[in-house]
Amino acid sequence: MSQFTDLSRINVRGGDGGAGCMSFRREAFVPKGGPDGGDGGNGGSVIIQADAQLSSLIDYRFKHHFRAERGTHGQGARKHGRNGEDLVLRVPVGTIVRELDPQTMEPALDLADLTRDGERVVVAPGGTGGLGNTHFVTSVRRAPAFAQLGEPVDDHWIELEMKLMADAALVGMPSVGKSSLIAHMSAARPKIADYPFTTLVPNLGMVRAGEYSYVVADVPGLIEGASEGRGLGDQFLRHIERTALIMHVVDISGGLEGRDPVEDYRIINEELARYASELARRPQIVVANKCDASGMSERIERLKMAALADGRRFFAVSAATGANLSTLMLACGEEIQKLRRELVSEQHEPMEIQDDIWERRRRARERHFTVERESDNAFRVRGTLVERLVVQTEWDNEEALLYLQHRFSQLGVDAALEAAGCGAGDEVRIGARAFEFEGSEEPFEDARDRWEDADQAKDCAARGADLADDQGESMGSAEDDRANASRSRP
Repeated sequence: MSQFTDLSRINVRGGDGGAGCMSFRREAFVPKGGPDGGDGGNGGSVIIQADAQLSSLIDYRFKHHFRAERGTHGQGARKHGRNGEDLVLRVPVGTIVRELDPQTMEPALDLADLTRDGERVVVAPGGTGGLGNTHFVTSVRRAPAFAQLGEPVDDHWIELEMKLMADAALVGMPSVGKSSLIAHMSAARPKIADYPFTTLVPNLGMVRAGEYSYVVADVPGLIEGASEGRGLGDQFLRHIERTALIMHVVDISGGLEGRDPVEDYRIINEELARYASELARRPQIVVANKCDASGMSERIERLKMAALADGRRFFAVSAATGANLSTLMLACGEEIQKLRRELVSEQHEPMEIQDDIWERRRRARERHFTVERESDNAFRVRGTLVERLVVQTEWDNEEALLYLQHRFSQLGVDAALEAAGCGAGDEVRIGARAFEFEGSEEPFEDARDRWEDADQAKDCAARGADLADDQGESMGSAEDDRANASRSRP
């Protein structure tokens, strides 16, 4: 576990959905009142939301398990269960949210990159409440004697990684004077001493120079091999990724070891390129510090030639005396303003649209399913939506099983099984259940024609993804109406 609070792993779980009710209206002088079972409430979701008031992930350093509230069961007389409360976890702006593989505990999927205040993503959706038996009435099934169970949900681990949101980053070897520079440029007061690795956590400072204002990050010193983790370099390098401008600070005196400044300059640039190739192309200003020392002219000229050869601006300054710092600060402000204009021209969608993008991606992942052969006559179907249908089915109710079979056909599961080589009599496994395959209700070619996305039609793993929102002939509009109604009821 990192000693910093810029990387945390937490276990999250949405609330279980409440069960739908199987009930019939019983009232004097109404012998055939019909079904009146209410829907179960949806479970609450765990939501990660960016908050500009936070600066670290310290809240998740010691507490690692978070649970949302479950939904309550439906009742007779069309009484719907109450939805569970969502659990909102706040993180600093600039936090990346990743899904972890349950076996290896390694990052498996990027869920969201929260770069704006208030931006949010659902990381543990609550279970869907089961539908009451009123939703399963058809012209031939007037008195359905079954309802859906509530969807149980599982816990899983996610990773939160905070990357500083700064306009510029001071980068360089240890003890080159980065902390002294940020102290002179801003109101930041980092620890300053004459030994390596004085700075162990990044510091932020607000710089005001003329008409410009921008945020500078003082990143702890890097050494050769930093991209591979030496000296905690990989943990420090992540904070450079979001900065628009790199201020590469070089100790022109060579320090106590008498290092060659040009060699230091090359080493740091190579480490940036190894960590992320895009960092090698990031706009960079080369800053030769400690130029007040005597006999530095030749070293300054050599480093200047190396920087200009790479197409980078060069400044010789002294953090101790303040020489040329005003010029450097103005130049950085000018460069950052130009980079901001370029960013505005490529501005992303409004936050509401961005939130909707994360949500649509999550739903698309839920609709996705795969079919794989586990043995000669056994096939496994994996997918959030199809597994949800299975766990919400009453397996001791024949009507409910017939309805489940019909839903699988509508979603393209049967057709995808046939395409994978599954035949009548083969075993199909979904979640903890197994059943015998009886064949598709429609030919595979006909099902494929109904899929609007050509890429999904070619891939059995995504078959039915664009049909999953349609909850059946008698259920499609009913679930949509119910979902809208459930948001407004307590």
